[in-house]
Amino acid sequence: MMEGSSGRGDGLLGRWSWTVFALGILSGVCIILVLRDRLTVSPELQPSAEARPVTPRGDLASDENATIQLYDTARKGVVHITTLVERNGRGFSGGREVRSGTGSGFLWDETGHVVTNFHVIQQADAAEVTLHDRRTFRARVVGVFPETDLAVLRIDTSGAKLEPLPLGSSNDLKVGQKVFAIGNPFGLDQTLTTGIISAVGREIDGENNQRIRNAIQTDAAINPGNSGGPLLDSAGRLIGVNTAIFSPSGASAGIGFAIPVDDVNRVVPHLITDGKVERPALGVSLLPEATARSLGIEGLIISEVVPGGASEKAGLKGLAVDRFGRTRLGDVLHQVEGKKLVTMRDLQNILMPRKVGDKVTVTVMRDGENVEIEVTLAPQPGLWR
Repeated sequence: MMEGSSGRGDGLLGRWSWTVFALGILSGVCIILVLRDRLTVSPELQPSAEARPVTPRGDLASDENATIQLYDTARKGVVHITTLVERNGRGFSGGREVRSGTGSGFLWDETGHVVTNFHVIQQADAAEVTLHDRRTFRARVVGVFPETDLAVLRIDTSGAKLEPLPLGSSNDLKVGQKVFAIGNPFGLDQTLTTGIISAVGREIDGENNQRIRNAIQTDAAINPGNSGGPLLDSAGRLIGVNTAIFSPSGASAGIGFAIPVDDVNRVVPHLITDGKVERPALGVSLLPEATARSLGIEGLIISEVVPGGASEKAGLKGLAVDRFGRTRLGDVLHQVEGKKLVTMRDLQNILMPRKVGDKVTVTVMRDGENVEIEVTLAPQPGLWR
């Protein structure tokens, strides 16, 4: 009896299962039919399937045409720099070069000299330069000047025509004038960004704890990879070298900086000719500014003069020790070329645009009196100023 009851129960459950399954399918079909009817648009309401006609645009605005022309011309002088480092192989495999980074640069002349930032190539063992037409050349370093974050490379194009950027000036730039940056942000070459000059005369941190003075501030987008690329004015002239951004995230925040072209034009010829820059100096060693302040002295106290250097030849005097062993004050620098000296940075700013051989008028306090002395600037040895 138990077996017979179990069989009838199983049959009943089976019939119920099939009934539920069939009802489920029927319900699904009904839902699909209802949705289809609701979603189907009647023929008389269907829109045209043809593509819409294009509205004629008309001529581009004059400023747009000017920007396009500027880019088409300037891009021929902008290059993509790929830096390489050597990786030592193991076992029987030799060393190999691997890509370590990218940056930007620009053609300085028709003989293949390329200008970029020093920090772009600082950690590299080698570099390659790619022109606008995708030709790539091996580059060698001609010279570097970390104080202004500049470097010059050289490529051999076997006589192929190069189109360097025309040179502008930076001493007459105005806040608000348009600027254009071309470079390779994040490795995306030949990228154009635009903006204005936001400020001039900025002082920013450079390499090796150096300070770059008179930097141009711009809101044109400057991102990693733009370093070493040109900043242009609306005439397509080079007015600066993009070198840094101010950004907590590392991406453009609308505050970028460029080395002024007047500094570039002063440094690059020296790097091409000599591979280095001789910095002009007075040939003196100075006491710390705090020492002068603590003694109530205005100006910069000369501690020593370089033997045979510019200041010694001009008759400047440093500290001296009398016969009783007491230190006697020598000359105190007050002015150079009529500009007051308060800090060592003031002196550096005055000497920066000068060159070796220039004559400057130095005003010193000597024995309580102001004395003017003409000094012929000489190369700076070591840490002397």
